[in-house]
Amino acid sequence: MYMGIDLGTSGIKVILTDVAGTIIDSASASITVSRPHALWSEQNPHDWLSATHSAIANLAKSHSLSNVKAIGIAGQMHGATLLDENHQVLRPAILWNDGRSEAQCKTIESMVSNSREITGNLMMPGFTAPKLLWVKDNEPEIFAKTAKVLLPKDYLRFLLSGDLYSDMSDAAGTLWLNTEKRCWDESLLNACGLSEKQMPQLCEGSDISGRLSASIAKQWGMDEVPIVGGAGDNAAGAIGVGLVKPGQAMISLGTSGVYFVVTDGFCANPNSAVHSFCHALPNTWHLMSVLLSAASCLQWYADNLASKSVEVLLNELNLALSSKATLAKDSTALFLPYLSGERTPHNNPHATGSFFGLTHETTQEEMTLAVLEGVSFAFADAVDALEASFSSTQQLPDEITLIGGGARSEAWRSVLSNVLNRTLTFREGGEVGPGLGAARLAQLAIDSSKTLEQICPQPAVLDTYYSNREMHQFYKEKRRKFQALYQATKDI
Repeated sequence: MYMGIDLGTSGIKVILTDVAGTIIDSASASITVSRPHALWSEQNPHDWLSATHSAIANLAKSHSLSNVKAIGIAGQMHGATLLDENHQVLRPAILWNDGRSEAQCKTIESMVSNSREITGNLMMPGFTAPKLLWVKDNEPEIFAKTAKVLLPKDYLRFLLSGDLYSDMSDAAGTLWLNTEKRCWDESLLNACGLSEKQMPQLCEGSDISGRLSASIAKQWGMDEVPIVGGAGDNAAGAIGVGLVKPGQAMISLGTSGVYFVVTDGFCANPNSAVHSFCHALPNTWHLMSVLLSAASCLQWYADNLASKSVEVLLNELNLALSSKATLAKDSTALFLPYLSGERTPHNNPHATGSFFGLTHETTQEEMTLAVLEGVSFAFADAVDALEASFSSTQQLPDEITLIGGGARSEAWRSVLSNVLNRTLTFREGGEVGPGLGAARLAQLAIDSSKTLEQICPQPAVLDTYYSNREMHQFYKEKRRKFQALYQATKDI
């Protein structure tokens, strides 16, 4: 068996897979987030180990963990865990969704004028580098004691093995990494008052980074098995759905939205808020566009305006579409999905959502459809921004794997395919998350009997959606109105 540990923001999820890569079982434990001030988001790093112990204990009730051969760890990216010279935690970890360091982003970019070329990314408060400069500026006594800075999953690794490592995909999200050269960048570290000695050693996601300590191995009923580098959550999720070769792509239609493409070498488009990171495999990179609100828009609409469940709204929309083939073309409703601001391509934390074009004739089904269309138009903007980053040799993905809770809606899959004018493949198992990718990286490290494609296959296809030329042309015109609406209202 292989074990994948996924350290999320709200909880730990541990999965077990067999040698064929099939998920045997999983267990979870929750973690709380602290928000002591506006824009702050923090966590107690010690909670990560206690939650892991809890999930492992639940698995051990049904399985002999002595059969586990290796462990992979995935986790929330960008968090800052500060340790003193004795490896003791100095303060609560500052998480990825903490927004206090906007001023420090501007400072770093002014100090390192080519930071976007080095990292492939626009400096944002979510990344680790500005968080540490904030600590330096506002908690100098804590900063002075900082001997090591670890990402969340890498601190959990340290507690499990005593080793100080970070994999390339997670390290790229600190904005201290030269993403193309896959090494720490001295100029970016110096801009934050840090040096390479305060960083963990770098490794690839499928490299062995240490072994489970004797004490924890005994507690879990396991051998002192290898622990591999692992990956940041999105890269691990991509490994879990078999995105391992350049040109493979996925859209995750979850609470937030992600367009993820494995690239042929390093490329970037930071000015449009596209993220350029190392992938979890050696000599592999990926680009990623991020929407801050995707399926959460439909949940918000269901809870606050429709007063119906998402399931009921989608069923009613399906009935309306089947009884009125021209529903989409007759509707004048438009929806801007920026309920939490927006990342790609606008990089505008102050963007807001809105309905536009409503009349006395607008039905609830048309408003539901407008939400699906609005998120799909936002995805189209994000796709265009990402693909503008491609090198001359990078081909457009001819197929995009669709995963996430929102992807369960047949209507949404159809709208998205027509808006993007792309073939979308809806596959099973996309809800498993990064834990499966972590387990697969663990197997890659020690199983030499199988190829990369055998260990990381793409899940079975449940349905395939092809763009309809007429509907794509209709949505192409409607998308122009959507884009004009954002431009017309962004300064209000």
